[in-house]
Amino acid sequence: MTAIRPHIVDAQTVASDGWGTLHWKTLISADRTPTCHITQGIAELLPAPFDPLTVHCHPQAETYYVLAGEGVLRIAGEDYPLTPGVAAFIPGGAHHATWATGEGPLRILYTFAADAFGDVRYAFPALGGAKGD
Repeated sequence: MTAIRPHIVDAQTVASDGWGTLHWKTLISADRTPTCHITQGIAELLPAPFDPLTVHCHPQAETYYVLAGEGVLRIAGEDYPLTPGVAAFIPGGAHHATWATGEGPLRILYTFAADAFGDVRYAFPALGGAKGD
């Protein structure tokens, strides 16, 4: 077995992915970095009203830590305010959505209990399928 070694990532050097008002940078992911057990990145959501089509779930638990901006996290139909310094735990399988409500973008550090971002299988109930399928 290979020993797990430290690995450092500079977010400034990571390319952005995204769709619509959501953009993200995957910083730690076994398919991109010599890491395991955790996938982490930074998401940025531009201000927009709640869109029911963005409600999704995935088998892996996820955490958020709000870096900047204001928004709302809806988990299983209950709304939680997001402001800088707030951390949230989203259980695996929980239907949830996030949107920015402030003047500027909502920036969130997210972490999945998954080796790689590609292991996270998103399901969007309103769309009747999974992203990437």
